[in-house]
Amino acid sequence: MDDDFQLHSPSVDYLDGLRAADCSVNTERNYAGRLALYLSYAVAHGIDWTTPTLQNLATYLRWLVDEPLPPRGLRPDAEPKHRRPATANAHLGTVCEFLRWSSLRGLVPGSVLRILARPKYLAYLPDGFDPGEDGQNRTIGARAIKFSVAVPGFEWLTYEHVDQLLAVAPHARDRFLLVLLRDTGIRIGEALGLRREDMHLLPNSTTVGCTVGGPHIHIIRRSANANGALAKSRRPRWIPVDPDTAGAYADYQYERDEVPTAAGSDMVFVNLFASPLGEPMKYPSTYELFVRLAQRAGLDAHPHMVRHGTITRWIRDGMPRDTAQDFAGHASAYSMKPYVHITGREMREHAQRVNEIQKARNATWRWRKR
Repeated sequence: MDDDFQLHSPSVDYLDGLRAADCSVNTERNYAGRLALYLSYAVAHGIDWTTPTLQNLATYLRWLVDEPLPPRGLRPDAEPKHRRPATANAHLGTVCEFLRWSSLRGLVPGSVLRILARPKYLAYLPDGFDPGEDGQNRTIGARAIKFSVAVPGFEWLTYEHVDQLLAVAPHARDRFLLVLLRDTGIRIGEALGLRREDMHLLPNSTTVGCTVGGPHIHIIRRSANANGALAKSRRPRWIPVDPDTAGAYADYQYERDEVPTAAGSDMVFVNLFASPLGEPMKYPSTYELFVRLAQRAGLDAHPHMVRHGTITRWIRDGMPRDTAQDFAGHASAYSMKPYVHITGREMREHAQRVNEIQKARNATWRWRKR
């Protein structure tokens, strides 16, 4: 907004476009914050947001990591926090996409687009990338300004880690959420979007018109959820669950029945201990709940780390990758790659096996040489 509290029309239109394209509500929220920060920075530094120079954008990228983050419930003497270079890259990436979108509508001159990207030749192709018959697709437009960052290692929670969280969870609802995330590998947004009609936890669900055998849940993308929760995958899917999940859900139902205002909500996860009672739980408060439980358990964790652990366990236990991909709701096999982790112990065991094989080969070579 400007000083007269007028909305910035181009960015509002851009966000409306994200919503029309069925992007996740979390994506829209993140992009809104990034655009607001860029527009505020431009005003404060006397920059026309439609015509930034290469130097303007480079300075903004540096400012993103140098400027301390606003405190959020921290003590006045607490050490200030800063954005990481990877986070700054994500911020500037959103700004670049917004500038490209604005250029298509005649709001940003073409000269700005030319400074946003530079040609890059792909010597090594990602899995599934089509280089073209003559390799014409190998040259792509790469970001002209960004920090060089190492490829991050994906953090994940093991089954034992989730047990630690369950041990400190005071409420049946919270324990059911943890068990559900652990056993199904669904995203936290998908869990918050569940309706009671999606919970088919009986051995046979034919009475409700479902032909899937055994206890399971359905993940369906709905845009009308009151809490804004939206499944990332557009394709409906079902995931089998075990009796532990059904038992945790039954315990939660007893707890939920003690809050009369929760009876009218069809959403699975509702507020039981803070206002507005009975209303669907929203992502920010659920995320904070998870982080609080993790701190009690002595862990530095967030909800998505449970999903990483679940998919890793599926693969280790011998589940075919295409089945795991289907349960996870991934559109491509390439999306599965970051979700399969290896522990330090497993790396050591693999290295020992390789050394033993090499020793055996050396012994055979020496024997033949004799």
